[in-house]
Amino acid sequence: MEDPHRFARSDDVGAYAGLVPRRSQSGERDTNGHISKAGDPMLRKALYEAANSALCQVKRPFALQAWGRRMAEAKGAKRARTAVARKLAALLHSL
Repeated sequence: MEDPHRFARSDDVGAYAGLVPRRSQSGERDTNGHISKAGDPMLRKALYEAANSALCQVKRPFALQAWGRRMAEAKGAKRARTAVARKLAALLHSL
């Protein structure tokens, strides 16, 4: 991210990196699809790898890891990694 001040909220960084679900709306139909993959692919890959390392490699427990592991049990490992990557993007922006 070249200029972090262009984002009004930290949650908008996830959309910039393409880590939010793609939506398809038509009439009464409203479906959420896979991630949108909009934005910089290298940023998205770096965030995803950091999330993967946080969930799998780090031995010392922390809140984001616990949240991600609960999500992995409920929704699956890939969705959990993407969600943790989106939260990492928001956290890094707020720092």
